Amino acid sequence: MSIVVRTLADRVFEIVREQIVTGRLPDNLPIRQDALATELGVSKIPLREALARLEQEGLLTSHANRGYFVQPMSMGQVDEIYVLRLAIEPPAAVYAAERASEADRTAAIEAFHRLDGAATSNLAEVAVRNRDFHTALVRPGGRLLTTQLVERLSILSERYVVAHLQPAGRESRAHTEHQDLLDAWLARDGGKLTALLTQHIQGTLDDLKQQFGSAT
Repeated sequence: MSIVVRTLADRVFEIVREQIVTGRLPDNLPIRQDALATELGVSKIPLREALARLEQEGLLTSHANRGYFVQPMSMGQVDEIYVLRLAIEPPAAVYAAERASEADRTAAIEAFHRLDGAATSNLAEVAVRNRDFHTALVRPGGRLLTTQLVERLSILSERYVVAHLQPAGRESRAHTEHQDLLDAWLARDGGKLTALLTQHIQGTLDDLKQQFGSAT
């Protein structure tokens, strides 16, 4: 019975997370747990567990007597997330590329193809596959804390990835950049990989600054 409840909570977590990432849950109103549970066809127990997990991941905030709210998107958060990614990801990816086994290399290739395949589906799926791809370039280094940091930052990036890919032409550019990143990683070319990954992350940050700036 506990396995079923846990599986249900995981599914609720995924659904609510997608609603946050795609902007279907507004950030200026409390989440109405009764209505959301009814919409999802579940009890409030798995929903509460999912909301608590989403708060731990930084996508929700809770306020006493007011409930859960979606964490607002902001330029301050964009800057912090992507500056941290710039500091951590390039050296971590180089370190991992130098130590990757054949299984690790195959996993990275498969993660790229899943990301590429998701490009024709919904943007929430693209955001998840983007996270998986970037994490696959770091995980082979065997540094657990580094991998966890990269994954956490990628989770916090997902709403911004969706926002970044909305303008026409961005998906095509992202595909080319990811292909080049994978090629450099597989070639264990540390210098090229550092330059490409830095450019990729910085380019996204610059685009988002322009988007958020024009929206204010």
